[in-house]
Amino acid sequence: MDNYYSAKLSAERLKMAYQIAPPRVRQYLRAEIDHVTEQISPGEAILELGCGFGRVLGPLARKAGRAIGIDTSMDSLVMARKELAGLENIRLLRMDAARLGFSDRTFDRVACVQNGISAFHVDQRTLIVESMRVTRPGGTVLFSSYTEKFWDHRLEWFRLQSAAGLLGEIDLQSSRDGRIVCRDGFTATTVSPEGFRELTADLPARVTMDEVDGTSLFCEIRIR
Repeated sequence: MDNYYSAKLSAERLKMAYQIAPPRVRQYLRAEIDHVTEQISPGEAILELGCGFGRVLGPLARKAGRAIGIDTSMDSLVMARKELAGLENIRLLRMDAARLGFSDRTFDRVACVQNGISAFHVDQRTLIVESMRVTRPGGTVLFSSYTEKFWDHRLEWFRLQSAAGLLGEIDLQSSRDGRIVCRDGFTATTVSPEGFRELTADLPARVTMDEVDGTSLFCEIRIR
């Protein structure tokens, strides 16, 4: 499952997943981008983890001074270069988010939206610590997951993706408590407020939780 997005849900197929999203999901997707963009000041250096084909990175880069997007899928990165052509402040790199190839204190903001903390299938504490390492003092790291209130909309969106052949058949009996299970082995989990608190316990940062649009739970980590 570590390579599911690279092998089965990247580039055009990933874009299709967003194209078939119902209106309430589209609202959620826009709200996440707006929330992160509001926190960026002109001239800042930002990093997006799991940038895919550039859906989020483009809007962020238009406000930032310098924007870097990383992903493990080369197909998605190639597509992102086409999608983001004309934005000269963007750099795209193939990289593991849990092993970032950047120096300490490189970025003002690091963003990992749309439940990437679960979707990447890496050690979540390592992902957070590594993101903090490359963030400057006073900067922020933002991770989002889904709220419980968004469950029905999220499940419907996954069912549409399954019907379009982008994901395996949804195992409805096993899909519950924020966890979606597909019969091809794909799983999508979430992180609760308590889960974020456990993951960030004892870290040298100020951690707050913010609910956005009734759909997204943002864990916002300000580096000391």
